[in-house]
Amino acid sequence: MDLNLIGANAKTAASLMNKLGVLDKNKGLEAVAKAIADNKNKIIEANNKDIEVARQNGMAESLVDRLTLTDERISGIIEGVNQVISLEDPIGEIISMKTSPNGLQIGQRRVPIGVIGIIYESRPNVTVDAFALCFKTGNACILKGGSDAINSNMAIVATIREALKSAGLPEDACQLIEDTSRETATKLMQLNEYIDVLIPRGGAGLIKAVVNNSTVPVIETGTGNCHVYVDEFADVDMAVPIIVNSKTQRLGVCNACESLVIHSKIAEKAIPAICKALYAKGTEIRGDERARKYDDKMLEATEEDFGTEYLDNIISVKVVDSIDEAIAHINKYNTGHSEAIVTADYANSQKFLNDIDAAAVYVNASTRFTDGFEFGFGAEIGISTQKLHARGPMGLLALTSTKFIILGNGQIRE
Repeated sequence: MDLNLIGANAKTAASLMNKLGVLDKNKGLEAVAKAIADNKNKIIEANNKDIEVARQNGMAESLVDRLTLTDERISGIIEGVNQVISLEDPIGEIISMKTSPNGLQIGQRRVPIGVIGIIYESRPNVTVDAFALCFKTGNACILKGGSDAINSNMAIVATIREALKSAGLPEDACQLIEDTSRETATKLMQLNEYIDVLIPRGGAGLIKAVVNNSTVPVIETGTGNCHVYVDEFADVDMAVPIIVNSKTQRLGVCNACESLVIHSKIAEKAIPAICKALYAKGTEIRGDERARKYDDKMLEATEEDFGTEYLDNIISVKVVDSIDEAIAHINKYNTGHSEAIVTADYANSQKFLNDIDAAAVYVNASTRFTDGFEFGFGAEIGISTQKLHARGPMGLLALTSTKFIILGNGQIRE
């Protein structure tokens, strides 16, 4: 594939996108939503090919689930596009305006970034989410999904491009790199002439490869070694369903809970109840020596377990003697994604909110809510675990930049 041609086409499309108003952009998104609905069977047929290959290659069922598109999930994808349509367009917003002593009016206007490259793994819904958010913010996108979802992604992008073309809008606002080789991915990471920012979305290996090899600026999205801390003042009846939901609702996602931290004063009551509920879901539990005292089926956890994002039906358990010890343990092993405390104590909830270093911190709720759709963004481009520009689920605002605009009436600098 000629990446330079793809980049040049994206640059041209971005220039055209910069001239579109919100009505044109919403018209394009409406056309895409309708086209996805109309071509649902073709997309699912292509997805079934990917699932068949994945199972032949021995992919874990939790990751097959992440790859799978169903009628319900495609309806969710379409609803995400419709939510993006309903959101206010941030482009053109005047963020600030002030008058300097010499009469110059100096302000900032929100503008598109330009061309956004996204490198991602199995989840084909990312293809639509990424496109919709980029398009609404006037950005062109170059997409490179993984080989696991190549048939799904090709079907989805073909649908998007045809819809844009039919609506009289630049189809090169969405391009897919169909070569899934690592060599092509590395070349994409170095396409500085055309790409303004690169966003990796996937596992630790992918993100590390992009950060280490890219010469294009990177917005780093992170893996999710997420914790739920059961405080000494927790309501165990509340904690159990929160933990079960956080761990087992979907196993192969970055906001699933991978580790429990439990206060020693409540461990005798909490651990048996939690283990019973998790075993009923087929979960393998690995605990430290103190945790295993309360459940004889629990396996022994190693130091490595506390830092592992399993993406599988496995969870680790650590018993601590204070909230400070819990916070220190979580901040040592977490990936800056999503962390939760279950407690009835206000002071402890506030301490946890203040002291935990993560993009999303919860009190008495499941970590599974860290998601652009759930946060009202319509969709997300990824969940940033860095601290520059964007953090947490990245919606429309994360895909914008600003320019200074200066209005004068003849001023010259002395």
